[in-house]
Amino acid sequence: MMGDERLVGAIAAGDGEALGELFGRHAPWIAARLRRAMPAHAVEDALQETFIAVWRGAKGFKGEGAVGAWIWGIARRQAALWARKNGRPELNLESVDPEDPATAAAVGADFDRALAGLGPEGGAQRELARMIFVEDRSVAEAASVLGIPPGTVKSRVYKIRRLLRAALVQGEYR
Repeated sequence: MMGDERLVGAIAAGDGEALGELFGRHAPWIAARLRRAMPAHAVEDALQETFIAVWRGAKGFKGEGAVGAWIWGIARRQAALWARKNGRPELNLESVDPEDPATAAAVGADFDRALAGLGPEGGAQRELARMIFVEDRSVAEAASVLGIPPGTVKSRVYKIRRLLRAALVQGEYR
């Protein structure tokens, strides 16, 4: 599996499949965040415009931060454009529950770095965390995808939250 930075490089070289893969990784969590502040039809438009901008701007990506942060910045700009066009200056895309550091890390732009303590990319804990926190899937949906009982998903998510909280309290990901 190609890392996000390599995917952006491939997109810069004109690889449409790389754009599709990057979209698959990042669109679910971006859409989940946008849905908190925008109507569904606007989310779809902002998401589409975001990835058009990713396609067009891939050559300009400097690699100075996480790819997810770069894409989220583009999505925020697209959402702000929509808000201005539709007279919605109150659009708030910064809402994160400050009392739950695990959720804050999950919706943060540097999600992969925050989850590094859960094991290798593609590992069971990281994939479950991605499904629940990034893709905003329900416990039942994650259980179905993973082929395990919902109770098992709940207990694993509880453990993942504890691990993330412990890492954040220690200041490893601030």
